[in-house]
Amino acid sequence: MKPIDVQAVQAALNRFVGDDVYLHLETTNGAYAAHRFGQPMAVCAYIRNGRVRFERAAIAGNRPYRVGLKMENGWIYAEGLTDYEVDEKGRLLLAGHDDEGRLAVALQLSRTPWPMSAIEEEA
Repeated sequence: MKPIDVQAVQAALNRFVGDDVYLHLETTNGAYAAHRFGQPMAVCAYIRNGRVRFERAAIAGNRPYRVGLKMENGWIYAEGLTDYEVDEKGRLLLAGHDDEGRLAVALQLSRTPWPMSAIEEEA
């Protein structure tokens, strides 16, 4: 992955507008954070292969960034994004890493379902 280029990410987001796409979205402060920062518990949200359609997509901010996907009846939103990649399959991978390189948030879009295991990924 490389640091977010706002124009490149916006162009990649625009390629998914109006189509059914598969969403992977997760946020976490990680189990590692609970003992290091005095937090009472680790917090996480996760969805994989949620099929969505959005009518507008926007990236905003100034490192870290936020992305909003406007659906007919609501929004999908991720904040804290720092890095991106468009892979060889045309999938958009956005991630937010902390100062130590640990994942805090991921937002990924694909025209095909995300694999559920490493074995599926290789097929």
